[in-house]
Amino acid sequence: MLPHPLEQADGLAVLAQHVDAAIAATPDILHDDDLQLSLFVLYGLNYGSVVAADDDWEWNPGLIAIRGAIERAFEAALRERVPAVPLPPANREAVAEALFELTKPSTGPSLSKYVARQATDEQLHELVIQRSVYTLKEADPHSWGIPRLYGRAKAAMMEIQADEYGGGNATRMHSAIYAGLMRLLGLDDRYGAYVNQVPAITLTSLNMSSMFGLNRRLRGAVCGHLAAFEMTSAIPSRYYGNGFRRLGYGEDVTWYYDEHVEADSVHEQIAGRDLAGSLAEDEPQLLPDILFGANACLTIDGWAGDHILASWEAGRSSLRVPLAPAERVSA
Repeated sequence: MLPHPLEQADGLAVLAQHVDAAIAATPDILHDDDLQLSLFVLYGLNYGSVVAADDDWEWNPGLIAIRGAIERAFEAALRERVPAVPLPPANREAVAEALFELTKPSTGPSLSKYVARQATDEQLHELVIQRSVYTLKEADPHSWGIPRLYGRAKAAMMEIQADEYGGGNATRMHSAIYAGLMRLLGLDDRYGAYVNQVPAITLTSLNMSSMFGLNRRLRGAVCGHLAAFEMTSAIPSRYYGNGFRRLGYGEDVTWYYDEHVEADSVHEQIAGRDLAGSLAEDEPQLLPDILFGANACLTIDGWAGDHILASWEAGRSSLRVPLAPAERVSA
C-alpha cells in the first residue's frame, strides 16, 4: 500500500534534497556508487523485477523529477568526458564506414584476450557477475528506442531485437541463455542479486543505455550505442568462450558466447547501415548524437573492462565485495 499522499510528498521532498546535495558534492558522477545505484533503482521502476515496489511508483511525479535531476548531471558528464568524433556525411554508407572505423579491434591488451589466455575460474565467475547487470536484461534498454523511431531505422532495430529475444522462442532469449550460464556456474540468476557487489562503473554502463532509450530526444544516441555494442561483440565473445573452454567447460556453458559470435556478425551490418545509417539519412540532425552514443558505449564499457582487467592484474577482485564460496548456489 502506498503511503498517505502527504507523507509521500514530504518523503520525496527530503529525498530530492539529498539527491541535489549528492549531485553538488560528487567529484565524478560516472564513478559515484550512490548516485549510480539511485539511478539504477529509479530505472528499475520502469523495467520491473528490479526492486519491490507498487507499480504506481513508476510514473510518480516526484520520483521522475529526482530521476531527471540525476540524468541532467549524468548526461552533462558523459558529454564532457566522452571524446568527440568527427562527423561523416549523413548517408548510410558514410555513417556505417565511420562506425566500423570507430569500433575496429584494438591490437593492445584487452579484457577478452586476458580471459581467453589466463583468467582463473574465480575470475570467470566475477566476469559473469559483472556482466549480469546488463545481460539478464538483454536487450531491454535498447528496446525503449523502438517506439521512438519510424521507417527504416525502426525496422532495423526490430530485426536486431527479435534475435536478441530468441526469435519468438523464450528458451533462446539471450537473457535466458545467460541465466542458464549463471546457474551452471552455481551463481544466483535472480536479477540484481549481485548489484551491491559491482562497482559504480558497471551500473553506469547500464544506466547510460537506459537513459538513452527512455528519452525520445536521445533516440540518436540509443541507436549509436546499439550499433557500437553490436559491432564490438562478436570477437570478444569468441575470446570469452575460449576462456571457458580452456578451463574445461562445455558447450552448455559457452552457448551464450558462441551464439553472439554468429549473431552479432550479422547484427553489426544491420546496426551500422540499416539502423544508424538510415536514421542519419532520415533525420540528419541526429547525426551528432548517433556518433556520441556510439563513442559513449565504447568509452564507458571500455572503462568498465579496464577496471576488471586492472584489478585482476593487480591480484585483487574486481568486485566491491569479493564473492565468497558460500554465495554460490547449487546448479
